[in-house]
Amino acid sequence: MNERNERGRLVILGTGFAAVMILKKIDLDRWDVTVISPRNHFLFTPLLPSSTVGTVEFRSIIEPIRKVRREVDFMQAVCEEIDPERREVRCSGVAVERSFQVPYDKLVIAVGAVNNTFGIPGVEENTLFLKELVDARMVRERVISALERADLPDVPEQERRELLHFMIVGGGPTGIEFAAELHDLLDESMKRNYPDLVGIPRITLYEALPTILNSFDKDLRDYTMRHFDRQGIDLRLGRKVTEVTEDTLHFDDGSSERGGVIVWSTGYAPTDLVRQSDLPHERGRLLTNDYLQVEGYPEIYALGDCAIISGGTSPQTAQYAMQAGKYLGGAFNRMARGKEVKPFEFNDLGMLAYIGDAEALAEVPKARLRWRGALTYLAWRSAYLTRLVSLKNKVLVLFDWVKTRVFGRDLSKF
Repeated sequence: MNERNERGRLVILGTGFAAVMILKKIDLDRWDVTVISPRNHFLFTPLLPSSTVGTVEFRSIIEPIRKVRREVDFMQAVCEEIDPERREVRCSGVAVERSFQVPYDKLVIAVGAVNNTFGIPGVEENTLFLKELVDARMVRERVISALERADLPDVPEQERRELLHFMIVGGGPTGIEFAAELHDLLDESMKRNYPDLVGIPRITLYEALPTILNSFDKDLRDYTMRHFDRQGIDLRLGRKVTEVTEDTLHFDDGSSERGGVIVWSTGYAPTDLVRQSDLPHERGRLLTNDYLQVEGYPEIYALGDCAIISGGTSPQTAQYAMQAGKYLGGAFNRMARGKEVKPFEFNDLGMLAYIGDAEALAEVPKARLRWRGALTYLAWRSAYLTRLVSLKNKVLVLFDWVKTRVFGRDLSKF
C-alpha cells in the first residue's frame, strides 16, 4: 500500500473560514485531504460591504483555495447527499453535469448558510443580497447605474429621488456596515462627480426589531443610531416587510416605499444540504457535541454557520468559524498521532462594526470593554488586516485603503 493510501481520507465540504483554517493547520503527511465546494476560492466576508463601493477591490479579499495548501485535492462541485453507512458523499459538478461519489474516513461539513428570506414573496427576485462576491459586484453595479441614470438630462425630479433611494433591509452588522460604506461613497463623490444630484440621494435602513445591532451593548447601539442620524441615514425600526415587488417594499401596516436599489441582509438560513439531511438538527443547524462531532456520527464533524454545539454557544461569525477550524485541524493531527483530543472551547474576543465617517464600534464582553470612534476605527482595520488569510491579501487590502484615501473610490462601471 503506497503512502497516499495509508493516510486517513479527510473530506471537507466548503471553502469558508472554518474550512480554510483546517487546511492551514492540518498535517498533510498524516491526512489525504479533499475539499469539495461550488466556490473555488476563500472569501473574506467581513470586508464584503467595503467592496461594494470600491473601498477595497474584489480580488483583494479572495484567495484561490488551491493556493491555501497546494497539496490538497479540490473539486468544484456541490455535495447533494451524505451517506454515513457507505461513508461517502454524492456530488455533482458545477461547470459540467457530472455526478460522482467521494469516500471518506472523516467528513467535515463546513458549508455555511444562505440568505434568510423568511419566505417573504418577491425577495429572491427583486432584492440584492450581500453574501458572496458576485452579490457585492451586483450591488456596486446597481449603485453606479442608479447614479448615472439619475444624472441624465431631463429626468423628472421624482424619478431621480426614487432612483437614488437606497433601501437596506436588516439592521445587523452587514446591513449597518453597508449603509456606512454607501454613505462614505456618496459623501465623497456627489460634489466631485455628480454636482447636479447633491442633496438627492437617500439611504434608508429598515429593521423589524425595535433596535439595530442586537448583539452589541445598548450604549453602542444608541451611539450608532445617533451617529446615523448625524449622517442623514434614515433608520426605520419595527418595520416588517411583507412583500417586495420590482422597486417597492411593502410593510405589515399596509404602507409601501419605492427605491432604486434594495439590499436584503436579514441573517442566515440552512443550505439545502443541511436542511434535507437526515443528520440531527437544532434550529436549522447540525447538532454536534463539544468535539464538533455530529451527534450519533463520530466520523462526521460540522462547524461554522451550519452547526451548533449541543447546550453551547455557536455564534454565526467569522471569529467563531476560524477558532473552530483551527481547533479541528489540530484535533485531527493529534488524533492521527494517537494523542488525546480535548473539547472545543470558544474564546469570545469581541465584536467589531464599521459605522461610517472613519468611526467604528468594538466590544469585548468578557472584559466588559466597549469602544467607539476614530481610534476604534484604526483597531477595526488592524484586526481585519491581521485576519486576512494570505500575505497577498494583506498587501492588496492595505494598498486599496491607501489608494482610496489618496485618489478616492473608483466609480467605473464595466
